[in-house]
Amino acid sequence: MNIRTRLTLLFVLLVASIMLLFTVSVYYLYDQLRQQEFEQRLEGQALTTVRLREDVGQVPKGDLPEISETQVTVYSNTGEVLYNLDSLRSRFPISFSFLQKITPGRHHYVRLGHQEAVGVSYRNSRNQQLYIVASGFDKYGLGQLESLRTILFYSWFLSLAIVGVAGYLFATDALRPVAELIRQANAISATNIHMRLYVGRQRDELADLARTFNDLLSRLEVAFVSQKSFVSHASHELRTPLTVMMGHIEVTRLQARSSKDYEQALDGVLDEVKSMIRLVNGLLELARASSDSTMLNHQPVRIDELLWQAQSQIIQKKPDYQINIDFDNMPEQEEEMVVIGEEPLLQTAFQNLIENGCKYSPNNAVTVLLSFRKGQIQITVSDQGYGIPQSDLPHIFEPFYRSDSTMTISGHGIGLALTRRIIELHQGKITVQSTVGKGTTFTVTLPTQFVAPEPKQLPLVTSRITDAANG
Repeated sequence: MNIRTRLTLLFVLLVASIMLLFTVSVYYLYDQLRQQEFEQRLEGQALTTVRLREDVGQVPKGDLPEISETQVTVYSNTGEVLYNLDSLRSRFPISFSFLQKITPGRHHYVRLGHQEAVGVSYRNSRNQQLYIVASGFDKYGLGQLESLRTILFYSWFLSLAIVGVAGYLFATDALRPVAELIRQANAISATNIHMRLYVGRQRDELADLARTFNDLLSRLEVAFVSQKSFVSHASHELRTPLTVMMGHIEVTRLQARSSKDYEQALDGVLDEVKSMIRLVNGLLELARASSDSTMLNHQPVRIDELLWQAQSQIIQKKPDYQINIDFDNMPEQEEEMVVIGEEPLLQTAFQNLIENGCKYSPNNAVTVLLSFRKGQIQITVSDQGYGIPQSDLPHIFEPFYRSDSTMTISGHGIGLALTRRIIELHQGKITVQSTVGKGTTFTVTLPTQFVAPEPKQLPLVTSRITDAANG
């Protein structure tokens, strides 16, 4: 069942229920009003009958209000019949208990089939307590009630038909923007992902839905463009060493070479293979850092130990690099140096920052400074290198982006993109400040697992693993 049909049925059921309640209420109230009016007429006829009988001695029928099948009976206080206005018909069956329920100043009502009766109390001139029961058939009132019931019944069914048509038109008009959104959404594909949904009514929920969908399309467009750029750059980076390798092999095979020439050719091929391995490893690390954080193994990690390990591995590969690690302030407790994260990924991030600082500095030296604040650790990596132009700063964290000033230095442009993704994965933040010719400073801020205790309270250690993949 589609939404239009469901809305129509719900609308019809709702209005039908309200109208049914209204018609039943009207019918019930009119029936109560008819009964009350007929009770007053019967009471008036009963009192008129007994007064005429005492004053005149008989009751002329023409002097009484006309009521169908009327009958008036006078009872003594013991239940004995003293007078019956119409003795040709059988009296309305009245029990002694009915008479006992009659009180002075208030009549008592009973209904049997279409006959209705009212009993009233009356004290005559001889101070005798009498009970007068007047009964009759409200032919006019019940006829009007039946006519009202018929009118309400058919009016209710007719209203249902009108409400059904109105509900269908209402649902169609309400869902017309949805159909338009569906049509526009079906027209968007990979070739025109720049298109956006438009809703004429700008202040309703459908407009909010369209804006939300447009935001989603914007994010998808950025991801789509980034993916195309990533594939293009990755293909180019992989093709370059393969082309170089193929050139070395083809040139070497043109003629017979000496052993030394073959060794040089193989060394060139080996260098290109190593370059490809570094590129592929970087791509794998970037893919791993972009995966769902729930798949990662988060453990308590000491930041100072990670930095020392990164320093050791870099110097082992590049002995001429100078890496100075210093502390701006020492924490009071050892737990303040601990973060919750993936140790290999964090080590890769710090190693990339330190290695980049050394690579792009004439003296191959960087300074790493650790600062500890309440609830966070700040790692600053500074160099006195070439610096980054202001026009390049917004793009340095993009995969495969390299500044024109660094094209002569070996690299693939993956390190900083991987580093930022790793830091964001650990709910951290990375910023950069750079001046051309003076150097560059990267600042990484990570939340710690340690919360300093309040005075006169026990230390509180909280461990929180967050889903950074959504961030």
